[in-house]
Amino acid sequence: MDRWPDVLGTAGGSIDVTRPIDAPAEDVWKLLVDTRYWPEWGPSITDVECRDREIRTGLTGRVRLVGGIRVPFEVTYRDAYRWTWAVAGIPATGHRVEPLNGSCRAVFEVPLLAAGYVPVCRLALSRIADLAE
Repeated sequence: MDRWPDVLGTAGGSIDVTRPIDAPAEDVWKLLVDTRYWPEWGPSITDVECRDREIRTGLTGRVRLVGGIRVPFEVTYRDAYRWTWAVAGIPATGHRVEPLNGSCRAVFEVPLLAAGYVPVCRLALSRIADLAE
């Protein structure tokens, strides 16, 4: 898709940052749940250390951030096409994929207190689209 609308909405104490992606939902989902891809689409993540490659509820590990700082994370919830996590013990972004007719919409749920992180999520969604499309 050439351009996408800058869609922001609030839902349940978070800001939804969304992007339609011209790829099957399953392809986008694989990028979100396979930790080896996180540094490719996550602007603030340079490396991931964890026991499992694919996330599950309760998975813990560490992410190395730009600047070399390593912080712990825990996946707090995962089901079909949605997962959430806490980073350094603080609830962080939620991630979900909404299947459409042959394509999908990717959504990052940004806590209201982290609204300044919205531009980073927009960039991440752009990178995910580039990888998936």
